[in-house]
Amino acid sequence: MTARPEPADRNGWRLISRAIRRRCPRCGATGVWASFLRTRPACPSCGLQFDRGESDYFYGAYLLNFVAAELVPVIVFVVALIATWPSPPWNLLTAITVVLAVVAPILLYPTTKALWLALDLIFRPRER
Repeated sequence: MTARPEPADRNGWRLISRAIRRRCPRCGATGVWASFLRTRPACPSCGLQFDRGESDYFYGAYLLNFVAAELVPVIVFVVALIATWPSPPWNLLTAITVVLAVVAPILLYPTTKALWLALDLIFRPRER
């Protein structure tokens, strides 16, 4: 099913906002996730196909996830280091950073996957 984009969907920030909230980037509907890590084949509301028909389509989502997931521990580490300077608790900072580096990619994956789809809709609007 090919849905015609609404005029409001031409606004890229709206697409990104919907994706960050784990909704369909095109229509904003909920229910696009079958489980925490797995999307449905298409949006139940507008019919947007989440599998864009390219074998390597979600490599960009993996890259986006990698960058975001590595930035989170680094930012937390730097902020905590500045906040506790001149005597930072090195062992605690290291432990928190390691835990965040392991957990962040898993927790951010659904959001980065939806965000990648939103970015694709922004740059390839004719294929909406």
